[in-house]
Amino acid sequence: MSPEPHQFETWELDGDLDAPVLEESPVAVAPAESPPAPVVPEPDAPPSPDAIAEAMLFAGGPPLTAEKFASAIRTGGDHLPRIVADLNKRYRNQNRPYVVQPRENGYVLSVKPAYRGLREKLFGGPREARLSPPALDVLSVIAYRQPVDKDEIDTIRGVDSGAIVRQLARLGLIAVVQRGDSERANPKFGTTSRFLEIFGLGSLDDLPRLGEAQQL
Repeated sequence: MSPEPHQFETWELDGDLDAPVLEESPVAVAPAESPPAPVVPEPDAPPSPDAIAEAMLFAGGPPLTAEKFASAIRTGGDHLPRIVADLNKRYRNQNRPYVVQPRENGYVLSVKPAYRGLREKLFGGPREARLSPPALDVLSVIAYRQPVDKDEIDTIRGVDSGAIVRQLARLGLIAVVQRGDSERANPKFGTTSRFLEIFGLGSLDDLPRLGEAQQL
């Protein structure tokens, strides 16, 4: 029996070939969002009196007095003691290595005694400054007799002390505290807050008695 011929399926296209082809509708694209308007920062608020006082203490220099603080904030400086107390409380709570101390009718920012050795390594103490025995003598005279001028120092020591006085001034251990006038041409010198810090003194009242002055 001969095999039957293969049966081929007939394929037909659905629809009419002449019918128009419908184009797909374009997909609607949402318009891109416009970039946000730039945020204009608000003007910085003026610093508070507490921040101004802290900045002035960090700047260093002579002790911060109520008068100097008042000139910076353009108002009375009566709040300075309260601000200092608040700063010290904050520093204690944060275990900061510094503290605000009263000094010469004002306040200075000082490192705590535990960190004083580090400060002397950075800025130099009496030994690092290479103070000679004559320089220590002049410094002692000024510390105990301030304000004192060069002529008085020379009279006490019996020799000219001009070079040593200039050296101590460059090191920041002494400074002019009283300018000369027409009757007295020589300025008078006194010790500075740096002198107190280096020798570990809270004030001039902590100076050793004259019999113990050699310890300087």
